[in-house]
Amino acid sequence: MTVYLDTQIVVWLCQNRIDRLAPAAVGAMENADLLISPMVLLELEYLYEIKRLLLPPLALLNQLETQIALKQCDHGFPATIHTALFETWTRDPFDRVIVAQARSNGYAPLISCDAKIRENYSKTIW
Repeated sequence: MTVYLDTQIVVWLCQNRIDRLAPAAVGAMENADLLISPMVLLELEYLYEIKRLLLPPLALLNQLETQIALKQCDHGFPATIHTALFETWTRDPFDRVIVAQARSNGYAPLISCDAKIRENYSKTIW
């Protein structure tokens, strides 16, 4: 099964803060193919630029690829953006595209602690 991770989840994993994850999220990660939207990588870059992360995003992605086999999704960007056009519940472009990526890739589960995402994407795990 494919499971997407939201940005905050990736941050916590990089910080070795698995204790911050809900039990359902940890359970969903076991034996799953873990993916991130390319938008997560871009959001991590913004967090790095404003000094909220100590390592650049590609270093973080490499770390998690080694530790938990995390991969960046290569699902078609045009299909993702087309889906994002209908994610009108938020003005946050990161959340829109991250949810659209999961939705347009077989309505895949998305692990997120974000309340707005949980309210608007029924396949959110938390």
